[in-house]
Amino acid sequence: MRSPNIRRTCAALAAATSLALALTACGGTTKNDVKDEGGTNKSAGKADPNAATKKGLTVAFLPKQVNNPYFTSADKGGEKALKELGSSYKEVGPNSATDTSGQVSYVNTLTQQQVDAMAVSAQDPGALCTALKQAMNNKIKVVTYDSDTKTDCRNAFISQASAEDLGRTEVQLLAEQIGYKGEIAILSAAQTATNQNTWIDFMKDELKKDKYKDIKLVKTAYGNDDAQQSFQQTQGLLQEHPGLKGIISPTTVGIKAAAQYLSGSKYKGKVKLTGLGTPNDMRKYVKNGTVEAFELWDPAKLGELAARTAVALSSGQISGKEGETFKAGDLGEYTIGKDGVIALGKPTVFDKKNIDRFNF
Repeated sequence: MRSPNIRRTCAALAAATSLALALTACGGTTKNDVKDEGGTNKSAGKADPNAATKKGLTVAFLPKQVNNPYFTSADKGGEKALKELGSSYKEVGPNSATDTSGQVSYVNTLTQQQVDAMAVSAQDPGALCTALKQAMNNKIKVVTYDSDTKTDCRNAFISQASAEDLGRTEVQLLAEQIGYKGEIAILSAAQTATNQNTWIDFMKDELKKDKYKDIKLVKTAYGNDDAQQSFQQTQGLLQEHPGLKGIISPTTVGIKAAAQYLSGSKYKGKVKLTGLGTPNDMRKYVKNGTVEAFELWDPAKLGELAARTAVALSSGQISGKEGETFKAGDLGEYTIGKDGVIALGKPTVFDKKNIDRFNF
């Protein structure tokens, strides 16, 4: 906790300069801080897995975009977990999924407010790093979820599933639906979205296998996680490639918009669509024959794991190092992997047979 004199100094600096400069001027490190190679205070001492779980913490969720149904579901999972753990939840964030400067401003504000931890879904892998490192130097634990930053800009990353599993299984799903033959396209979110780009890299690698020799990836389009843009990009893909056999959209906004376009067009049932979607968004498109199958993880569980990880970090039970384990409530025990990655689990495939069993 800073002294009143230091607080007044910070306030004066903030009034005279930008918030980012004020935080840099006041946020330095103490002699007890332990820095990693990148100069970031990631861990002050060894983790104690038997340490008591701290209560009364404030954990802020900063999604790519507020009022996005996917992030609403994820963050509510975090809110529920924090309530069970005796800590407080707050959510802040931009209205646009491409407002990177807005995300930076929110990180700076949360740092000024001295929250105990923040869970961030990054719009860009590098743009938030300076602000997040400043937060960490102020002893705020940083967890990324859904979309990562560079590894030295956070303590841990909560991955929806193995990035490799997600990328490869989406190709496998579509290949089965088009009979392993024809032109396909990808409808992604923003060009800078780290999670999307990682999955797409694995998709392209999967397509190199001999069994996909008759499948050709003709284009990757970007709808910026905007429903109207994604709808228009789908229309554009089909105008540019009239022989298109299938589309993979690894974004919940994109797949829903693509399904909406296909369901009202001559391509319904002819152009196959798969990717990552929520059952509530995709149910009618599965039932009317527009979509055969798609996949996703449970976003509420993703948010819950992010919250429980943030509390475990703040309690000193883990530090984010590879090999550390911790109990995440009813989700079970998790082991931290390479580069501080914690994978939620395998993706679930949804189709006519099981979709009514899910409500998110």
